[in-house]
Amino acid sequence: MKTLIYSMAFSLLFLAACSNGSNKTETAATSEATSTKSAVTESSEKGTSTAALLSSYLKLKNAFTNDNDKDAAAAGNEMVAGFASFDKKSLTPEQSKAYTDIQDDAKEHAEHIGANTGNIAHQREHFDMLSKDMYDLVKLLGTNQPLYVDHCPMYNNNKGAIWLSEVKDIKNPYLGKAMPTCGTVKEELK
Repeated sequence: MKTLIYSMAFSLLFLAACSNGSNKTETAATSEATSTKSAVTESSEKGTSTAALLSSYLKLKNAFTNDNDKDAAAAGNEMVAGFASFDKKSLTPEQSKAYTDIQDDAKEHAEHIGANTGNIAHQREHFDMLSKDMYDLVKLLGTNQPLYVDHCPMYNNNKGAIWLSEVKDIKNPYLGKAMPTCGTVKEELK
């Protein structure tokens, strides 16, 4: 009988010990998964913020290729909102400073585009400067998709202008439907 009691006591202790070790392992695995998930979430949020700005910019570019000032204004306003919600927490101090400099100018150009429905020439002037800012932003923070830096040599009295595109084919936002294929690819960003 004593042997039976000792066996049961030993079994209970053994099960309790196994159970505690298992909880520690599960707790360690859970905390590791949680920290990995938060790190992935932070980097995804940064990418998402940049991706949201690029998405709005590309909508803007595509509106200009179709000579559509209303869609361009809507995309400009969308960019303004994107700049307002951009999360700089994951940026280094140097990136944060450079981003702030770019963002101040780019946001102003996006605001002008959004506020000037009916004046596509004025919107395109701001798109020229906004494109340079977006180029600098992509160079600073990178991109999750391949982009092409295109150049129109005829815009602004043959001074030329660049824009970013998601496709390799030239679809000119400065000359729109008048000369849709005017331009060349100057650089590919990855």
